[in-house]
Amino acid sequence: MRQDLNAPPLNPLPPVVWILALPIIAMEVVLAVGEGGLAGGPASVGWRLDALQRFAVSPELARWMVENAVWPPEALLRFLAYPFVQGSTTQAIFVVVILLALGKMVGEIFRWWAVMLVFFASSIAGAVVYCAVPAIEAPLFGGYPGNYGLIGAFTFLLWVRLAGSGATQYRAFSMIGFLMGVQLLFSLLFGTGPQWFAELVAFFVGFGLSFVVSPGGFARVRARLRER
Repeated sequence: MRQDLNAPPLNPLPPVVWILALPIIAMEVVLAVGEGGLAGGPASVGWRLDALQRFAVSPELARWMVENAVWPPEALLRFLAYPFVQGSTTQAIFVVVILLALGKMVGEIFRWWAVMLVFFASSIAGAVVYCAVPAIEAPLFGGYPGNYGLIGAFTFLLWVRLAGSGATQYRAFSMIGFLMGVQLLFSLLFGTGPQWFAELVAFFVGFGLSFVVSPGGFARVRARLRER
């Protein structure tokens, strides 16, 4: 068996995936360097906290905005910026790995703008619903909601493929079922926060948007269903 010596050592990723991933990586490098005391002096140790205070979505602030019909641009920017600030280096690693994997699978089929739309629309919708739950006070940050939107898009692709093959379409939802089960287990064992509200909403937004932004859109889905 001959090997292709000209093949790249890593599978190439769609450029849009790097457009989403590189800001997360760059932000984490800066924050990690600051936490390690390698740059910025003593104040750099608090860079992550400063970034979270500036970019995380605050349910309390969001409710105040709705009640007073006041929409400061810097507060609205949080709904776009919060996916790029992680709570720890470990979270950043997991977010980037998942983003690269799912972004590759979805980005090889979806157009670049569709991937961007799924990621940001899912993040925004997840944050809006998160802030609408009265009992939630903890700020929302990190790229997991956007990743769950991509999981929704990937689930859509599996769902369409299974529809065309005549297989049980519910199998496409096995990934989100497993992830939500893990979330519930961790919540019971370690008391993790309520961010799963945003992640679950983001999944369904990503899945629903795919009917519109995927190649062929709903017409392709309908044709697949008729093939059964």
